[in-house]
Amino acid sequence: MNTEVANSKDLYPSRVKSQPEFLERADPVVYGSTEDGPLTAGQLNQFERYGFLILPAFFSQEEIDACNAELVRLKESAATRRRSEAIVEPDCDELRSLFAIHHAEISPFFSEVAQDERIAGMVMQILDSEVYLHQSRVNLKPGFAGKEFYWHSDFETWHVEDGMPRMRAVSCSLLLTDNYEFNAPLMLMPGSHRKYVSCVGETPEDHYLTSLQKQELGIPDKDSLRELVDEHGIVQGEGPAGTLVLFDCNTMHGSNGNITPFPRSNLFFVYNSVWNQLDEPFGQKKYRPEFIASRKYCEPVSQQAVNYSFQ
Repeated sequence: MNTEVANSKDLYPSRVKSQPEFLERADPVVYGSTEDGPLTAGQLNQFERYGFLILPAFFSQEEIDACNAELVRLKESAATRRRSEAIVEPDCDELRSLFAIHHAEISPFFSEVAQDERIAGMVMQILDSEVYLHQSRVNLKPGFAGKEFYWHSDFETWHVEDGMPRMRAVSCSLLLTDNYEFNAPLMLMPGSHRKYVSCVGETPEDHYLTSLQKQELGIPDKDSLRELVDEHGIVQGEGPAGTLVLFDCNTMHGSNGNITPFPRSNLFFVYNSVWNQLDEPFGQKKYRPEFIASRKYCEPVSQQAVNYSFQ
C-alpha cells in the first residue's frame, strides 16, 4: 500500500478567525465512474449533487437481526462498557456510542461487516481508490434518553483535530432499527457538501473527552446554518431497519434528541482513501486516540462476502 498523503497545505482553515466564513470546496465529490463499481450513473449523479444516497432495504432482515444480536451482546457486556471506546450519555448511564467496532478485539462480527464487499464496492467507486476504516462506531439513541447530535460537518473535525488533508472520505450509516421521522433520525442538508463552513473557537486540549458526549466546538454558527438551510433545505435519513445512508464527509448533518419510546440505533463506518491518510492535525498538536482516528491501522478494506447467519 502506498502511504503517500495529500498535500498538507491547509486548504480548509477553521477555528482560527474571529468570524465564520464559507469556503468553496477544492476537491471532487465523485472521483470514479460507472465503470468502477455497482452504483449507476443516476446514483453517482445524485451523490454528486446532494452529497448523499439513501438506499432502502439494502440489508435483509436476517442480516439486521444478526447485527442487532451482536449489538445486544456488546451493550450487555460490563467489560465493553468499561472500555475507553464506550461513550455514555451526558445526563445518564445509557450508552451513547461505542467506537472502533471494526476492531476484532471489540467485535469480530462487526469487523467483518465493515469489510462487506457491497458497501466497500460503492465507496471505492465514489472515491476511485482503495479505502481503509478511518473510524467506526455504533450510535445509540435509547428511548426517552438519546440526546441530540448538533449540526456539523465531519470533515471540519477530522481536518482540524485529526489532520485529514482533503475531502476524500465517505461515511456509511446502516439503520439497525426503524428510523422514523419522530425518533430523531439523521438529518442532512442536500448540497451543503459544496461549501465548507469555517468555524470559530480555539480547540482546547483533549477536546474529544467532552465533544463525544456533546459537541460545542467545530459546529457552525446559527447565521451560517440558516443560510445553508435557506439554500438547501433539510432531508431526513429515515427508513426501515436495513436502510443504508452513504454521505460525503463534508455534508452538513445532525439529529435531534429522542423523546419517544422508540430506540434508534445506527451502525457507522467511515471509509477514507488510502491517498488521504492523516497528517499532522491542522488545529492542535496532540493526536486524538486511535479509536477515533486511525493512524496505525490503515490496511485497505479487503472486500469480502460476509456470512450473517453465524450469530
